[in-house]
Amino acid sequence: MNKKSIWFKRVRNSYIPCAWQGWLLYIPFTSYLVYVLIYAFNELGSASEIVFFVFVQFVCSGLVMSYIGKLKS
Repeated sequence: MNKKSIWFKRVRNSYIPCAWQGWLLYIPFTSYLVYVLIYAFNELGSASEIVFFVFVQFVCSGLVMSYIGKLKS
């Protein structure tokens, strides 16, 4: 890949945005994770529901972002 098509830079086991396209994906991703936490603590009842809901959301969205980061780094 040439330098212009790289959106993310690999840092340890993660990817950090290094282009505006990467930031365009990264900001809504982090906003979504914050929304999931707020929703879970405000709307769900028991602690086990919160843990399972947050875990599934974080793992699935993290896998998608890792895949995109791997493709665009």
